[in-house]
Amino acid sequence: MNELPASLRTRLIRPAAILGSGVSGRAVADALSLAGFASVIYDEKGENRQFGADEAGHHDLLIYSPGFPQSHPWLLAARRAGLHCLSELDFGAIMWCGASIAITGTNGKTTLTEFLSFAHKRAGLNAIACGNVGLPLTSLSNTSSNAAFLAVVEVSSFQGEDLRHFTPEAVLWTNFDEDHLDRHGDLESYFRAKFKLIERMIPGGTLIVGESVVAHAEKFGISLPPETIVATRDEVNGKIPAGSIFESWPQRENWSLAVKYWQAKGIPMRILEESAKLFRASPHRLKKVAEARGIEFWNDSKGTNFHAVYAALSQFDIPVRWIGGGKWKGGDLKRFAEQVSPKIESAYLIGETAPDLLKTFEALGKPARIYTSLQDAVVAAAKDAHGPMAILLSPGFSSFDQFAGYAERGVVFERAAVALSNRI
Repeated sequence: MNELPASLRTRLIRPAAILGSGVSGRAVADALSLAGFASVIYDEKGENRQFGADEAGHHDLLIYSPGFPQSHPWLLAARRAGLHCLSELDFGAIMWCGASIAITGTNGKTTLTEFLSFAHKRAGLNAIACGNVGLPLTSLSNTSSNAAFLAVVEVSSFQGEDLRHFTPEAVLWTNFDEDHLDRHGDLESYFRAKFKLIERMIPGGTLIVGESVVAHAEKFGISLPPETIVATRDEVNGKIPAGSIFESWPQRENWSLAVKYWQAKGIPMRILEESAKLFRASPHRLKKVAEARGIEFWNDSKGTNFHAVYAALSQFDIPVRWIGGGKWKGGDLKRFAEQVSPKIESAYLIGETAPDLLKTFEALGKPARIYTSLQDAVVAAAKDAHGPMAILLSPGFSSFDQFAGYAERGVVFERAAVALSNRI
């Protein structure tokens, strides 16, 4: 564990304020406790549900979780009171002794993070996947030997907004498309939140980006560094390890970035290829979970943005009954429906965005209906289905209007799919 700098230690004479009681907030509280410092967690659903000028007056340092945007009233109150404010990722970076690489993108970043961690281990190198993938970087600071590890850090745009201390030695940016506009306001602001990683990268670091990142940088008039490596899917066509998850179209982009990074590191390519054959993606990413009489049930609950839905639908050459909808994150619903409509037989809509999606699909002449629960949507999709056909959950939106997260949504779908497949 790194020693806290004097500038922070002087701000910890009084307890630190922590915004958010989730995994990030708890990791910060644990790290501070191990270092001998006190903290108070504030959360709208926790014990301390208010944070304003009065509460801010009891603290000198505030550390906030990714769920708190820069415009959040609690953060604004802290800054007005003169508190030193750090994101959890920046606090974790201060505590981290080892090297780190950052992986971001609209889609594919979790898989690429987990895969590169796995491949490093297969190469005999110490690496651990962390960040937005589920394990906060701050959690790793508690290990005494962390200087020997490489932190493979998945970084979301929420985490990138206000970075000041995290300095990765490499940045891998898979792709870029419309997402999180409810948080960032517009597409360029979303892009710049991710671009912060490039600005924070150590001098001479390795930067690898997908083709859509280059296109959007040009669109927004943002210059990528001259040493930027561009990874293209065409370069790896015919060279993807047989039997690996990277054979599917959405994952080819990840493979192209992994290859470029591996080559830049100078590690034998055979190790990456062997790792690809052994690697299995985490649950709820475009996987067939049940089948009966030619009717296939596919779970892509982690498909929480438009680009993910397009990628999922591109995999099917059989009719698709699409289950989608959820919590609104911003974006052009009309354009989304126009892109999806030709690729599906009918739409089974759930969640907050269902009414608006229904109007759009009806205007396009595409059969669509709203269901109060995901289970009802799965039952309806299967009721009159006949093979060959795919029933696909690839929602295109966040799950937080009806579920605790995409994993819970995926489990509900899978249970319904298995039950129905046993009765078809």
